[in-house]
Amino acid sequence: MNSLPLAVEILVWFLFLYVLVHAAAQATISLLSWRIIRRSAAYRRVEIRELLYTGLEPPITVVIPAYNEESTIVTSVRSMLQLRYPEYELVVVNDGSCDGTLAALIDAFGLKPFPHAYWMRLETEPVIRTYRSETHAKLRVIDKANGGKADAINCGINVSQYPLVCCVDADSILDRDSLLRVVQPFIEDSRTVACGGTVRLANGCTVRNGLLLEAGLPRSALARQQIVEYLRGFLFGRMGWSQVNGLLIISGAFGLMHKDTVVAVGGYRRDTIGEDMELVVRMHRVLTAQRRPYRISYVPDPICWTEAPEDWRTLKNQRVRWQRGLCESLWANRALALSPHPTVAGWIAFPYFVLFEWAAPIVELSGYALFAWLLLASDVRWDTAVLFLLVAVGFSVLLSTIALMLEEISFHVYPRSRHLFELFLTGIAENFGYRQLNVAWRLLGMWHWFRGKRATWGVMRRKGMGPHTSRQR
Repeated sequence: MNSLPLAVEILVWFLFLYVLVHAAAQATISLLSWRIIRRSAAYRRVEIRELLYTGLEPPITVVIPAYNEESTIVTSVRSMLQLRYPEYELVVVNDGSCDGTLAALIDAFGLKPFPHAYWMRLETEPVIRTYRSETHAKLRVIDKANGGKADAINCGINVSQYPLVCCVDADSILDRDSLLRVVQPFIEDSRTVACGGTVRLANGCTVRNGLLLEAGLPRSALARQQIVEYLRGFLFGRMGWSQVNGLLIISGAFGLMHKDTVVAVGGYRRDTIGEDMELVVRMHRVLTAQRRPYRISYVPDPICWTEAPEDWRTLKNQRVRWQRGLCESLWANRALALSPHPTVAGWIAFPYFVLFEWAAPIVELSGYALFAWLLLASDVRWDTAVLFLLVAVGFSVLLSTIALMLEEISFHVYPRSRHLFELFLTGIAENFGYRQLNVAWRLLGMWHWFRGKRATWGVMRRKGMGPHTSRQR
């Protein structure tokens, strides 16, 4: 093979070094994840009532921000009302919906207007009316002017009565023991200020009356590819980072927060589209600067189920939004990086997210450009290009396989062996088309952030998690 041009040779070595460092980091994170899985498995061998009903559980306010969620809101609320927890309340915040969200709630739960006084600790759009359910004492509904998801959550925090606030998406349902499990870090360690749980996809599962009866796989190949992504993201990243107090994101779909700490750092920012990650990174930054001991934890049990997009337009909107939210969160809290008070979050996790999350689309695009050049250049052998492709695809498949192995060893959520085989094949297939689209969407999100384009959520199409969700394979 003829020698490569110097610039191309430098790029080749950079990409191989990038993959090597990423692989080493992922191996370390997987070892940390395994430690948490072993501990969690020991907990699950004990009957939940014996293990978790300690009498020390602090009361919790569950906040559900809802905007145009007519198809899912009733199922989600029914799920929340069936949670097993000593003392909790449910606050649904209707953020100026223009569909039948409020009407569906009024009809399903017998809501009646009820005046409610509260402490407005965080600034929000005005509240129009408050409701109380005549059939469910735990349920209150707040109808307010539209201000966005962060504004709706802040409103829910304002009206909450209890010291811990659990934020749950309106298109999600929780396992009945979710609160009992996610509150454990707060009981075990008084320094805990936030805790997240695993989010799984309900597409293809059997859901009845707000309860998930059986896990399954959807017919949609697009939804199955997202299942593999979620397994990698939660079983690798968040579990491992939690072990060393370097967790930078708690999913907006399900997270438990210490209310006073959230208020002290300013609540959820209304001018960012990634309000969940931005709040967690800001908590790291502010509490580190204050030299205050704290813990941000993660509970690995599969406790929250949400609906994944099954059409390309909605998925594109979601991924563009996620990448833009990542850019906003890291940039707004860049003072955390290499802060004067060394922490894992500031000195290891933050640089990792910059290198392997923020910059990943740019690096991957460079890899594809190199691959195309190697194929087209007449003086370069094809085996070099094929070797490059095998390394890139092989690394991705390895991560997916390890995630599936951790899933089977630890949780065994999917009851049929062919489910794991199908997900394994999906982990291979996603590298040819789906992954490249994700790179393009993430680059678009970065471009929108760089240009300062006004952030929007876009139209999120959902089918709803009712009886039809039971279409399995």
